[in-house]
Amino acid sequence: HSVSAQPGAHPSSPASARAARPIAMAAPTKDEVVEILRAGLIADSIALAGEKGWDHDKLVGVIKSLEVDGWTTSVPSKREGWKLTAEGEAYAAKGSPEVQVFEVVKAKGSATKEDLDQALGEVGKVGTGVAVKNRWIAVDKATKAFTPVADSVTDDVKADLNGLATLPREKLDALKKRKLVSPTSTTSFAVQKTDKFGTASKAVAEVTAEMILKGTWKDTEFKPLNFNAVSGLRPRGGCLHPLMRVRSEIRNILLLMGFEEMPTNQWVESSFWNFDTLFQPQQHPARDAHDTFFVETPSKAQNLPPDYLEAVKEMHEKGGRGSTGWRYDWSEDEARKNILRTHTTSVSSRTLYKMAEEYKRTGVFTPRKYFSIDRVFRNETLDATHLAEFHQVEGFIADRNLGLGHLIGVLKEFFLRIGVTGLKFKPAYNPYTEPSMEIFGYHPLLKKTVELGNSGVFRPEMLLPMGLPEDVTVVAWGIGLERTAARMYSIRGVRELFSHEQDVAESRKRGMTWLSRAEEEARSRGGNDSADRAWLIERSAGCRQ
Repeated sequence: HSVSAQPGAHPSSPASARAARPIAMAAPTKDEVVEILRAGLIADSIALAGEKGWDHDKLVGVIKSLEVDGWTTSVPSKREGWKLTAEGEAYAAKGSPEVQVFEVVKAKGSATKEDLDQALGEVGKVGTGVAVKNRWIAVDKATKAFTPVADSVTDDVKADLNGLATLPREKLDALKKRKLVSPTSTTSFAVQKTDKFGTASKAVAEVTAEMILKGTWKDTEFKPLNFNAVSGLRPRGGCLHPLMRVRSEIRNILLLMGFEEMPTNQWVESSFWNFDTLFQPQQHPARDAHDTFFVETPSKAQNLPPDYLEAVKEMHEKGGRGSTGWRYDWSEDEARKNILRTHTTSVSSRTLYKMAEEYKRTGVFTPRKYFSIDRVFRNETLDATHLAEFHQVEGFIADRNLGLGHLIGVLKEFFLRIGVTGLKFKPAYNPYTEPSMEIFGYHPLLKKTVELGNSGVFRPEMLLPMGLPEDVTVVAWGIGLERTAARMYSIRGVRELFSHEQDVAESRKRGMTWLSRAEEEARSRGGNDSADRAWLIERSAGCRQ
């Protein structure tokens, strides 16, 4: 204890209270800082603030403002130190609790616990034990009153609190243990002038409508964006849409099965690629305005491959290589009409054509496996299972000597990976696949067999005009993403998942949909009935097996 307690000023007196109030530090003006920089540089902002009696945080604000104007640059450096807590600041001004207790007892000659509580409050409770331990005061066992033992004491704690900069580590640790000080980190700045220092022109932060209208933005200097010192609340958005969660899972499954993803960013497609290349006749009902969205501007497609165009026309009108074709007058004008694509098979057709071009160029055919997941558009009547725009998952395998057995094997593996067993296949008709099959699986939530998708083998009339080898077969399949996701989330209508009726807030509440392999899930549950364990989706919010 190095500072003597002053007997003339009681800790709780008004004069002492006024002296204990912290003095508000001045805030520097920009002009004051500019004048200092005109004479040189600022080597240490903390030292400058202490010298001028300025609030360092406010000085840093001025420095940053000058930096934004382009007048200065600054280099930060961190300094570790200690600061007084609120309790430490009070004791630095009024004295430690034990000294305050001693002064009250000394002044009264004898003081009870009630006297100390009345004079000092909580400080008396904190300081009494320490004062007794230091043998400054003693307690009368009969009266329970405290009497002074020492003639005078010195307040080392107060001295330490007012001299933190020179204290050794052990004393700092002792003060920290008493919660009188806490570690702090302060950033000092070294400031230098730039070539623009003192210039009248000032950079602006934002582009205004007036600048754009008058064209003055071209000659305006803008402030640089600072991406390194951002602050504020972390963004609370960024939740994946429930449909996109299922999309990501299915995409990962197909990639793990060795499929490559096709580019699907062309929503506007010509009727040629969407229908004609698939050997779909121009009189087919699907090409009617009641089922397809036609584009008004531009209404006609350009840059269709001329040789391929003629080969497709020949196949439609006359057939060839064992096919009789459709036997009608094929219209190039009809084929050039632009539409919103009705299926992603147009993407598959473009990809197969590129494979054929590669074969013509190199003379070598390379087997490939491709898939796509993207949006398609149909002029449908909206109901619980139909939308005007939705997503298709499509895949194909091109190789020699493929057949239905290979297609069924691939489909079983794919659906196993998304949790479906007990597949059933039903013969179907498609203009561009023969044979064709509809895919069915048991849905334990609905307690019935439901349609999962469509599949088949691409017809030679579709592949041969491209120029692929005659012994190459392409097996393909497709499913609707919305219907698949709706079953996983126990949503009865797809409009609740992907339309204006969808509750966006639900995307934050629903848990991630994980797709688990059906065989492994069934084995872990120990079930025997394959029908009851067909559609096994693990940890899907809103879906209960």
